Amino acid sequence: MNLKDAQERFDDWRKDYNEVRPHSSLENRPPKEFAKFYSQASLGKN
Repeated sequence: MNLKDAQERFDDWRKDYNEVRPHSSLENRPPKEFAKFYSQASLGKN
């Protein structure tokens, strides 16, 4: 394992954590989807 490999693994994990994996504390939505939903709701687009 080298630095480049570690960075790629971390980037994959971060993307999964923030864009794919649902979080029970966020109504079982990934953080990216939760943020998008609530930013639209606050603008009255939902």
